[in-house]
Amino acid sequence: MQIVLHQPEIPSNTGNIGRTCAATGTGLHLIEPLGFRLSEKQLKRAGMDYWEALNVQRYVNYEDFLERHPGAVIWYATTKAHQTYADVHYGPDDFLMFGKESAGIPEEILVRDPAHCIRIPMTGDARSLNLANSAAIILYEALRQNGFAGLEKKGELHRLHWQD
Repeated sequence: MQIVLHQPEIPSNTGNIGRTCAATGTGLHLIEPLGFRLSEKQLKRAGMDYWEALNVQRYVNYEDFLERHPGAVIWYATTKAHQTYADVHYGPDDFLMFGKESAGIPEEILVRDPAHCIRIPMTGDARSLNLANSAAIILYEALRQNGFAGLEKKGELHRLHWQD
């Protein structure tokens, strides 16, 4: 699984998404321009010590991203989609794209592939969810559909043990 952030603006959101990517073995792709520098404290604080273990790739623009990933299956998260993130089937190598916090993914990109546009259901009064929360919701559904491949299935307590 791969997460793509198209022109993210808020470093703490990208840091939180990076932490989620590191914890799930998911690649993180950043399409410029970024609204921050990758050296900012807010980014590192939100990503904690996970940031160093993260596979981050940067792209000059969306066309650069497409050129470097020909034939990629890309799911575009947008509040304007007709189908929800739970209505579709994700492959293990799919890309999940999210737009910048202030405007989302440009409509010029969305109209190229409406069948791969997905949304998270919300009440009519809500404009959007936090970017990091949206990425986690959709990523974990995609991982669930793929059997959480490569992820630990059973947790352990710190001091005590589960009773079987």
